[in-house]
Amino acid sequence: MNNDYELETHAVRTGQNRTLENEHSEAMFLTSSYVFNSAAQAAARFSGDEPGNIYSRFSNPTVANFEQRLAAMEGGQRCIATASGMAAIFSMVIGLLKTGEHVVASQSIFGTTVVMFDQILRKLGIETTFVPLTDHAAWQDAIQDNTRLLFLETPSNPVTELVDIRALATLAHDHQCLLAVDNCLATPVLQRPFELGADLVIHSATKYLDGQGRCIGGAVIGDETLLNDIFAILRSSGPSMSPFNAWVFLKGLETLSIRMKAHCENALALASWLEQQPQVERVYYPGLPSHPQYELAQQQQLGSGGMLAFDVKGGKDSAWQVIDHCHIFSITANLGDTKSTITHPATTTHGRVPLEQRLQAGIGDGLVRISVGLEAINDLKADLQRGFESL
Repeated sequence: MNNDYELETHAVRTGQNRTLENEHSEAMFLTSSYVFNSAAQAAARFSGDEPGNIYSRFSNPTVANFEQRLAAMEGGQRCIATASGMAAIFSMVIGLLKTGEHVVASQSIFGTTVVMFDQILRKLGIETTFVPLTDHAAWQDAIQDNTRLLFLETPSNPVTELVDIRALATLAHDHQCLLAVDNCLATPVLQRPFELGADLVIHSATKYLDGQGRCIGGAVIGDETLLNDIFAILRSSGPSMSPFNAWVFLKGLETLSIRMKAHCENALALASWLEQQPQVERVYYPGLPSHPQYELAQQQQLGSGGMLAFDVKGGKDSAWQVIDHCHIFSITANLGDTKSTITHPATTTHGRVPLEQRLQAGIGDGLVRISVGLEAINDLKADLQRGFESL
């Protein structure tokens, strides 16, 4: 595929490897294994002397199509697809770090990611220091002689904090560290981490890449050298993406650009409206001039995304009341869907994060997170208004 194509063309055409049937849509290869022409060919495939598929735990044509397409859209050399976004993060860390090495991570990351770094990886001898996402000096002070990786989300989930990726990439490389950016909320349509110096990009394909809340999946994108080590983990431990899910994600990528633009338009309109509601203390959305990193968002992103959060006056009881009065918004922890979703992060997505750590990340009891879908904006406003009027 021509690397000079723009993102929208890659989203529709890259990774389209037709079979002898010359099908127009991508084929779905639902097979666990592959037949060899001879024992000699089987041996050559397993040894790596001959290219070709071996076993769908680590080689499947449909999954490969998805990997090629997403790598092209992100501007990376290679992509490895995984069973979930968490599997992508875990495979990356286990593939690149060893016992006794150290990670610096933003404290403003997804709650399950905090648990992985703080509890699971700690058992394996990989220590993590959490720092405020926006405090560049804190990142610098946290780096140790054994630090190997800097990990972050930007925008963060759920309070949409941003960090200067280029500045943090410079800091990481000055200390011979890698910078991994979770680009789940922005997607390659709105943010280009590799162009800003990142070494690795992570995705939960479950979110905007799918776009309709159908399948679970993840991905790691980077250069060949780094991904070879991660692929070794995938091949031997098996956190693999299923061919069916890969096919669904291929279809999602085709409309990603159009959907992200619509999500951004709806989210900005809803965030602006929420700022005017007397029951709301604060709105978190990078597209608002009131956002602390508004200027950075204008420079670093091509749109402010489809997720926002807001603090309701009255704490948890008021937040729950607003949520429970919604008829259109789905009460679910997923995001990136064409259907608008609403959740209470302190008791759902970040419920396992220790209270002090959760509050440091800006997640109070009155915080409500919304993933703004593609419904009519006036209907979404009216749905929330019903909850506000109940307070």
